[in-house]
Amino acid sequence: MVDFRKGHDGLSALVQNHLRKKPFDGAVYVFRAKRADRLKLIYWDGSGLVMAYKRLEDNTFKWPAIKDGALRLDPAQFEALFAGLDWRRVTALEVFPPAAAE
Repeated sequence: MVDFRKGHDGLSALVQNHLRKKPFDGAVYVFRAKRADRLKLIYWDGSGLVMAYKRLEDNTFKWPAIKDGALRLDPAQFEALFAGLDWRRVTALEVFPPAAAE
């Protein structure tokens, strides 16, 4: 949960000072509003800091209990969260590399 008046600079400062992460490392950082109906995302695209905002009209985002201030989602879980789905029901397939080329 974060103060939704914050913009690019305020959110990147939160990433750096509170999460102890580098806001310009290419990761997507997601922040939730108090009512859990809005998200703000920031990420560095190589040329600038991008901020996106999403509001669900008649629902809330499924949000887990956060430990240590951060949570890591794989790409499929992130897509589900952003779509407003229950991302906890998304599991990646376990894929093993082949032993030899055919």
